[in-house]
Amino acid sequence: MDNLFDHALGDDASQLAAEERQRLLSRLLSRVAHEVRNPLSSLDIHVQLLEEDIGQLPEPRPPKIAGRLEIIRTELRRLENIVRQFLSLAGPSSIDLQPVNLSDVIQHVCRLLGPEAAAHEIELTMTVADGLPKMWADAGQLTQALVNLVINATQAVERKGRVSISAAPNEPHGVGIEVRDTGPGIDPAKRLAIFEPFFTTKADGSGLGLWIVQQIAMAHGGTVAAANAPGGGAIITLRLPLRPVETTS
Repeated sequence: MDNLFDHALGDDASQLAAEERQRLLSRLLSRVAHEVRNPLSSLDIHVQLLEEDIGQLPEPRPPKIAGRLEIIRTELRRLENIVRQFLSLAGPSSIDLQPVNLSDVIQHVCRLLGPEAAAHEIELTMTVADGLPKMWADAGQLTQALVNLVINATQAVERKGRVSISAAPNEPHGVGIEVRDTGPGIDPAKRLAIFEPFFTTKADGSGLGLWIVQQIAMAHGGTVAAANAPGGGAIITLRLPLRPVETTS
């Protein structure tokens, strides 16, 4: 029955399954992070109390105590960093919706990453459909998503190619933002896996860039998808509900 369902829906079924896995993993990471943070806070307090107790001991104190306490403090800080990473992987829990001009966001991203692209002889261009209204969105998170997508695209091109960002209405009642590149494209077998946390095809990659993009898209009530362009290269499409400012109460 599952195979018949998947066959009937095609790519949509795989996309839905991937999004559900991301939601479950997001909730799991958040729960684990909060569960670990509670005992960490308690340990931090008791280490401070232990240091105060040791400070009241008569001289000479055992010489190894200070070094061992420093190791404990270092490891506590490392665990706290891991917890913060888990919370960031769990995705933005809330977004600050404000009236956003999408053209301004895309222009900012192009200005930010244009010099680096030019240094690698990559042409970075943008196209925004005329009359696209302001929309309710979190400009900071939307900028982060586009920065991640453009960085991925320029890394795929490497040198002497093109990366383009375009935005246009996407039916029904949405907006589509595409980031295209002239790189080698995406291995079809890895098309959905690229959005999983820690999945990377780069030797020095973290595997978090596209995961974060998907979390931001989902927080806005949207989706992100990957495909190969007919003429070569990759297309990453971010689809968001338009929610025009003029018609939102």
